[in-house]
Amino acid sequence: MKQSFTCVSIIFALVLAFFGCAKPPTEEMNQAIAAVTAAENDADALNYAASSLVRARETLTRMQEAADSKRYDEAKTLASEAVAAAQKAIADGKIGAERAKTEAENLIEEVKAAALETEESLRNAKTVKNIKLDFTALDRDFAGARRTLDQAEISLAASNYQDASEKGRNARAALSDITNRIAGAATAVSRKK
Repeated sequence: MKQSFTCVSIIFALVLAFFGCAKPPTEEMNQAIAAVTAAENDADALNYAASSLVRARETLTRMQEAADSKRYDEAKTLASEAVAAAQKAIADGKIGAERAKTEAENLIEEVKAAALETEESLRNAKTVKNIKLDFTALDRDFAGARRTLDQAEISLAASNYQDASEKGRNARAALSDITNRIAGAATAVSRKK
């Protein structure tokens, strides 16, 4: 009995020594922290890959919780997952930025064409007799739409694609309003004839 107790004690001591000597995967955890920090400081990841960035942060938090609970194998696995999630956030951000750039460029080109058409409609409307339009207001609104379009182009050149798209949409809406006012007045004149 004494021999089996001694054997069990030795095995228990070896198990304690083994688990007591286990060390946290410090290098892997530091790499994970650095990768997630890099993703958090990447403008494209912040603007265009928020959900991927959230996953990286959550994985990093779970890694830290596992390490704090001395589940080092799990912490090591989660560190690797956090690095991969951070890299995905950066890659997704670049893809999102390219997509946003293309959309902003296309929108601005569309609005430039609409501006030319609106300008021509405005010029033609000024030649129509008996048309009931406030050309001073229309000219002012058209100039405002052109300024907004110019600001959209400035934002595009500065790689601020979300702002460029927002300004492009605002300019398009203003031009559409002007065109609709001209069309409505032109229709009213043609009905009177």
